[in-house]
Amino acid sequence: MKVIVSECLRGAHCRYDGGAKPCPEVQELCQKEGVEVVGVCPETASGLPVPRPPAEQREGRVFLKDGQDVTEDFLLGSQRSLEKVQKSGALRAAAPLAVLKAKSPSCGVKLIYDGSYTGTLTPGDGVFTRLLQKEGVTVVTEETIKSCKPSVEHPVAIVLGSGLGHLNSLVKPARHIDYHDIDGFPDDARPVNGHTFEATIGTIDDVPVVVYPGRIHLYQGYNAGEVTSLVRHAHHLGCRDIIFACATGAVAGNAHVGLGILTDQINLTGQNPLIEGVAKREVETPFVGMTDAYTPYLRTLALGVADEMGIKLEQGVYAGVLGPNFETAAEVHALRMLGVSYVGMSTVNEVIMAHALGMNVLGLTLAANESGNPDTTHDSVLEEAGKHAEDFERLVRGVLRLL
Repeated sequence: MKVIVSECLRGAHCRYDGGAKPCPEVQELCQKEGVEVVGVCPETASGLPVPRPPAEQREGRVFLKDGQDVTEDFLLGSQRSLEKVQKSGALRAAAPLAVLKAKSPSCGVKLIYDGSYTGTLTPGDGVFTRLLQKEGVTVVTEETIKSCKPSVEHPVAIVLGSGLGHLNSLVKPARHIDYHDIDGFPDDARPVNGHTFEATIGTIDDVPVVVYPGRIHLYQGYNAGEVTSLVRHAHHLGCRDIIFACATGAVAGNAHVGLGILTDQINLTGQNPLIEGVAKREVETPFVGMTDAYTPYLRTLALGVADEMGIKLEQGVYAGVLGPNFETAAEVHALRMLGVSYVGMSTVNEVIMAHALGMNVLGLTLAANESGNPDTTHDSVLEEAGKHAEDFERLVRGVLRLL
């Protein structure tokens, strides 16, 4: 997997002051097996001297602190860096990824210095960032890499769906937690076939994890607060990354049976965990923006892993419905018209809760049947899940390795 990386984050002395901004988490990512780094520094590529006064963007142009307009220099350096990236072949990857220096007038993502040279930030992207985004590259900063980095204090939570619980057997356990000991989880809950109710804290390939090999559903009569109790528990344990895995139906014309990545969602359950009192007490505000609820960085890693391992992986929008019945032909037609690729009976409320808590979310699905197929049963879903279990496990382990 080729990753475009700002040279200053790797330790190169190429900043305006002649210094570097090495980031240990980025340096570790660059050293991962299978990662090929394409190092860039648009400002050095521009030919501007080092050292020089700091530069910031103002009203769409770039100025040095001494007032010199260096917009054209920054455009030239960014174009030269883009040409280097193009020659490297990084843009031909299944999931192009760039990790750039935060807040920089060249490389900032979503926030940049505002031109007052006071450290004040304003919404915007760097000159080079904008060029990469036009090429379809997922661009993040070192802050994202730090946020997603697992540790004993911040393990990765993994919530498994129907037929996918075998991943739990890969965990080297440190301790187990009965779901019924989790705050907010209903005392009377019993697992449906293909789920178990005992979380495992431990490691997978030395990566700290908390694995929840089953979940409860709205169609069982539980409310959205109860359904999302595992998410809140993971957050209390310090988890910052959470992987949701679920079985779904593939909407014909938009997706096929097999493994997929969730890119966005439509909540058709009629429920929302932020209405529940217990959930509202744990979030800063219930009025949560849901843009990028499925973290682009984690999606890009998963696509890169799948490409590297030869795992067939599609991606698309997920619609969560109440269930427990499968969809009618008219419902499938409506979902197709809405641009839905996958439909299932879980996940959407959990993702709302995780996003509201500030967690990084990866959504993986096994489309175990074609939505609307009259022969679909819960047992047939479990049978199809078994056929893809090995690839699913390889995919998750590959993502954990890169984190």
